[in-house]
Amino acid sequence: MRTFQGIAELEQAVGTHLGYSDWHEVTQAQIDTFADATGDHQWIHVDPEKAAAGPFGTTIAHGYLTLSLVPMLVWEVYVVEGIRMGVNYGANKVRFPAPVPVGSKVRAGVELLSVTPGSGGYQVVARVTIEAEGAAKPACVVETVSVLVP
Repeated sequence: MRTFQGIAELEQAVGTHLGYSDWHEVTQAQIDTFADATGDHQWIHVDPEKAAAGPFGTTIAHGYLTLSLVPMLVWEVYVVEGIRMGVNYGANKVRFPAPVPVGSKVRAGVELLSVTPGSGGYQVVARVTIEAEGAAKPACVVETVSVLVP
């Protein structure tokens, strides 16, 4: 975990890789709960028997489930102290280059791309790459946009 003492210290880290989160296992229960929450019950995610005969040999996490892990994983990489709050503002680009088979362990790496002052605070853009342990390609690559309010 990397701790920045305020925005000025965070700005000095622009262009650097901030580190990695811990590994987290993606379980079938988590996939099923996400399917229930979103209404996306496609068999590739929730039917282990049918998925065993499918293209991945098992169920896979929803791409958006993988994306939804970003806040939790990023909080394990870095924190900025001395601010009133931070809010998600959006994403510039999201891609899912590889699936996340059930039982996979995933982690996030974070690269700080920019810190820009704005009317409501500082806009922070980071490239977050979620990888599954042992996979050749990342599971998710997203440019996140947050606003930090001093």
